[in-house]
Amino acid sequence: MKPFIRQKTSQVVIRPLEYRDLEAIEKLCRETPEPQNGHQGVTFNLSSIHLSHKLPEINRWYWPIKLLSLFPNPCKYLLTSYVAEVDGQVKGAIQVCPSNRTRSSWRVERVFIQEPGNTKGIGSQLLRYCFEKIWEARTWWLQVNVNDKDTMALYRQNGFQPLAQMTYWTITPQQLQDLALSQPNLPNLLAVSNADAQLLYQLDTVSMPPLVRQVFDRHIQDFQTSFVNGLIEEVRQWLSHTELVSGYVFESQRKAAIGYFQIKLCRDGIQPHIAELTVHPAYTWLYPELLSQMATLAQSFPNQSLQLACADYQPEREAYLEQIKAKQIEHTLLMSRSVWHKTRESRSVISDLQLSEVLQSWQPVRKPVPSRSSWLKMIRNKKDMRSNSQKNNNNNNSNNNHHWEGKNQKLNSASEFMSSSLKGAENNNDEKI
Repeated sequence: MKPFIRQKTSQVVIRPLEYRDLEAIEKLCRETPEPQNGHQGVTFNLSSIHLSHKLPEINRWYWPIKLLSLFPNPCKYLLTSYVAEVDGQVKGAIQVCPSNRTRSSWRVERVFIQEPGNTKGIGSQLLRYCFEKIWEARTWWLQVNVNDKDTMALYRQNGFQPLAQMTYWTITPQQLQDLALSQPNLPNLLAVSNADAQLLYQLDTVSMPPLVRQVFDRHIQDFQTSFVNGLIEEVRQWLSHTELVSGYVFESQRKAAIGYFQIKLCRDGIQPHIAELTVHPAYTWLYPELLSQMATLAQSFPNQSLQLACADYQPEREAYLEQIKAKQIEHTLLMSRSVWHKTRESRSVISDLQLSEVLQSWQPVRKPVPSRSSWLKMIRNKKDMRSNSQKNNNNNNSNNNHHWEGKNQKLNSASEFMSSSLKGAENNNDEKI
């Protein structure tokens, strides 16, 4: 009978991305079916460098980015990626990045898996590794194409739940020209600066449902741009041949911002213009005006389409885009997951020995004095008690003296009365004789 030989199972090793992994990542990008997503998000902070779209840039700037990730700076998390290695070969990778300044909310950019139908366990291990590795993250969120069933199942298996539905629209150059013909009526359109961060934060807060607002967890500093961030953003715009223009509409009566737009314009005409739009729910009439303003800005650049997003909790924006006959290019599902790290509770060995019961004779007689002030209080109390006792003794002595003096007076009066009565009796006897 042949002995049973147990086969060794290949162990999955998850580690940070290294320079030697870029070639394998490029191969994974080609093998992994990518959903049809031609949009790019415009965020307030520096966005991460996507592995799937900018591998030539990563090969060129890998070592400077790696050096910047070693100490705190605005570019620390531009390339936060981990790879799953099996038998010395890269079988999967994941890219994540923080979505706010406090780094309490993180975004899963993409998960790359070789043969997704057979190795879903690697994807789950990559996600779980990020959940345990990044302790400062309290919420995770991502966007997945509604037609990508395998990736959606992977995220659902690891605790992600649907949060909102996103629809990406594109406006053709001809439609932009038609929108630019109508002059926008925006008398209080102002340029954005760091002094307006409070107004933009209030507008962002009121424009989202509570659950979505809790996931993104934005603060006032998320709408501010430091000198270093501004300098890096200028360099990136110069390298990518783009220009970033933003503005907001100020309501003078309410002293609040009621509309905001940010548009990324392409100077060489290679990629479409990308816009981000935020409108107060009570001022939905601003959609035509703000889109007309962005279309006017786009006329100074090469003819390209304009892309922007619309969530399912923004029905007025979707209705207006349908009215101008904009085209839907993608449907995504916004999913989120909360992570609460439990603090490990460890009991010391000394507490288990219960020394208080073993060494009972060493127990303190009274409560120990914690500080110097308590000694002063105790000394003062003793002095007060001594003074009070002396006063009481003096009062008692005076009362005793008065008492004995009264008794002596009574005795003297009684003795006088007795002597007088005896004298009277003797006189009476003498008279009788």
